[in-house]
Amino acid sequence: MPKDFPRARRIADQIQRELPELIRQEVKDPRVGMLTITEVDVNRDMEFAKVYFTTLGGETEHAACLQGLQRASGFLRSQLSHRMQLRVVPKLTFVYDRSVEHGMALTQLIETAIAEDARHPQEDPPATPTKDA
Repeated sequence: MPKDFPRARRIADQIQRELPELIRQEVKDPRVGMLTITEVDVNRDMEFAKVYFTTLGGETEHAACLQGLQRASGFLRSQLSHRMQLRVVPKLTFVYDRSVEHGMALTQLIETAIAEDARHPQEDPPATPTKDA
């Protein structure tokens, strides 16, 4: 587990707050639709920021959105520098976050298992005699 650096964490949190508004208001690329920034990781020397995002839609929509975000990353970085008043803003790298999809798949598996158990109820195990002391 990487060590947490308070300044890097604060910058990551601020990027996570500012970036969705910038994308919504300033990015005109039609490939970049509605998205959610799920997490931002900034490395220790604050040179790079990995921005995790999710979108609605299929694999082609994710890929198109990623291309649009990558194309706009320089513009977004310059806009962040004005808003955050930092001398150096981390270079933005966008990554599609599949954790939501994995969570939904796990939820589906759990619901399937519960439904299967409900269809085939098991008998209660026999009670074991207890010793009175």
